[in-house]
Amino acid sequence: MPDPLLAIAAGALVGAFVGLTGVGGGAIMTPILVLGFGIDPVVAIATDLLFASVVKIAAGTIHFRGQHVDMQVVRRLWLGSIPACIVVGSVLAIKVEPEQKLLVVRAMGALILVSGLSMLFGHLVQKLSTAKRLADPERFKKPQAALTVAAGALLGSVIAATSIGAGAIGAVLLRALYPLRMTPIRLVATDTVFAIPVALVAGGSFAVQGRTDWSLLGLLLVGALPLAIVCSMMAARLDARWLKSIVGLTLLGIAIKMLMA
Repeated sequence: MPDPLLAIAAGALVGAFVGLTGVGGGAIMTPILVLGFGIDPVVAIATDLLFASVVKIAAGTIHFRGQHVDMQVVRRLWLGSIPACIVVGSVLAIKVEPEQKLLVVRAMGALILVSGLSMLFGHLVQKLSTAKRLADPERFKKPQAALTVAAGALLGSVIAATSIGAGAIGAVLLRALYPLRMTPIRLVATDTVFAIPVALVAGGSFAVQGRTDWSLLGLLLVGALPLAIVCSMMAARLDARWLKSIVGLTLLGIAIKMLMA
């Protein structure tokens, strides 16, 4: 168990990031638990999934009340992500052997690397998709629903396996699929609400296996919930592009560290 004050501080930091950007529930918290606190990778994933779900419920409630959530997009993502999450969670019920834990850490590092690049260059993806959407609207929109379900399945699988992907990777996929609809606040809100049941389902499957550190989870939430709520209220009024660049560079540094573990 890490120092309680450090755990609360880590929760507060990630809660602020989730509230402002929708990112951090997995891509930042899981590396903090593994690299910073020395938590077993599987326990870190299990604990982080429930942490992310509770924090995103708090942040998502604020976004939902502000009518920033695109529920049509969320429902399409759920259609793919929840079944995928259940399947992957069932497969991961098999015990992970000690020699496989390094592979888990490196897999997380690879996903965090993708997350960091998504944070830094997601606006370029949106710009290119906007051009395609305006050039041929009918052709762009025809496969949109099916591609969104497929994106949900991909996200559900990686979230269940690593607790990473709902924030930055989810955001870049939404920017690519819905370039005109995804304003900055709608992107954060939609991505946040989408992740709630996915993280709950995946976290629940780990919890029934006895892999969740409940004491650590409580400390993290004590720090995270107040900041997540306050920062979610600020998100609609604050231009967080500079913060996303900082988070993106931070994720790249974390990824390199995990890949070299």
